[in-house]
Amino acid sequence: MWRDVDPRETERERPEPGRAGTGSSQTEFAEASEGLPDVFSRDLDLPRGPHRERLRVDAHAYKLSGDDVRALATVGAFRVVPANELRAPNPMTPTRPARDLERLRDQGLIKTMPYVVGRTRTTLVTLTERGRALLENRRRADSVEPRQAFYAGVSKPRELAHDARVHAAYVRATDRLAERGARVRRVVLEEELKSQYQRFLQKRNKGRGDAGGVPERDHDAIARWAREHELPCHDGHVEFPDARLEYDDRDGRRGVEDIEVVTPHYRGAHAAAKVSAGFSRYRAVGARIGGVSGSGRSGRGVDPHLAEEFLS
Repeated sequence: MWRDVDPRETERERPEPGRAGTGSSQTEFAEASEGLPDVFSRDLDLPRGPHRERLRVDAHAYKLSGDDVRALATVGAFRVVPANELRAPNPMTPTRPARDLERLRDQGLIKTMPYVVGRTRTTLVTLTERGRALLENRRRADSVEPRQAFYAGVSKPRELAHDARVHAAYVRATDRLAERGARVRRVVLEEELKSQYQRFLQKRNKGRGDAGGVPERDHDAIARWAREHELPCHDGHVEFPDARLEYDDRDGRRGVEDIEVVTPHYRGAHAAAKVSAGFSRYRAVGARIGGVSGSGRSGRGVDPHLAEEFLS
């Protein structure tokens, strides 16, 4: 049973007692743009069509369709995703998403857990290690795109309420980028950016038994690293977004959009730092994700009328 305590400040959001299952959900979310799910699965040598195909990976046999693969890749890219955000509902087949998740769970590729976000019941989905291994083992060797990282399980149960909202914010941000003709290439989560930063800090200690793990970097070196990675830095402290969208603009130029999910309990210096960082901020109200605020890292200004949506 996951215990959910957000360190940004205690929030009354918790796992729902009972057996794991697909549950029910009334979470509101923005529907994905056409073709959006292929961002994460396009470089995988796995089924893409509507019918389930048989395949074998590491002595395990699976039957997967293109929709199954896209769902697995999306969950792996964000580590945890509410079940109802994985596929737009179809009134003709209202129970299909639940059955699809049950099939993936029965094949040992995902875990599901009923959860309460605010006052809304939902189901959270994560990959198992087998699910992650499937995606990793089926990467296309000829791909020239930057690798999309995939994750399994929940790494920080105390931040689960916050992390479960990142995918919905990503959908909002992607829709806005699509309006200007941009194409998202991959998503980089905060933990991947922080991992890169830690490798930078510890580079001089690598292979030194007497180093003690103490980073040998001054503020100027840290500031240079932050500039190279297009991250804000103040007095030797680097700010990291919840997720970074790497995209190609309409004219082919590369860009990044950094997004931050702001819960109602962001307070004090933590909240001020996120505002000053210039990330595109998406307000979480209950289980909903509101509009965007801030200029973002792409350099494009934001419509001031979006403040109304931000508070909706």
